[in-house]
Amino acid sequence: MKEQVEVRQLREGGYVVIDDEPCEILSISVSKPGKHGAAKARIDAIGIFDSQKRSIVEPVTAKIYVPIVERKKAQVLSVTKESAQLMDLNTFETFELQIPEELKGKIEAGREVIYLESLGKRKIERFA
Repeated sequence: MKEQVEVRQLREGGYVVIDDEPCEILSISVSKPGKHGAAKARIDAIGIFDSQKRSIVEPVTAKIYVPIVERKKAQVLSVTKESAQLMDLNTFETFELQIPEELKGKIEAGREVIYLESLGKRKIERFA
């Protein structure tokens, strides 16, 4: 899910959709309006799920999509070498997610984790 807002409403640390990928905003720089145009904003961001840097330049009055990023709790049911089977604690839905490099070897069955969900993608963020 995503919503539309004007570029001028974006803030550092917030989220934006660039190339159909939800990204966290690292920096925003706004130029002065020229003789025949509007002020432009350069947005530098990093992908939430792929950690790729992206940047766009848009007029500050342009509309842009902002993803709705949800943090949810899940319980680890089982762990393989690269992935973990999780059960959402609200909906009791089970699914598998890749284990991030920094958490490999630390995740074990029975523990609770917090995961991010946005635009149909999921990622384990940290322990609960």
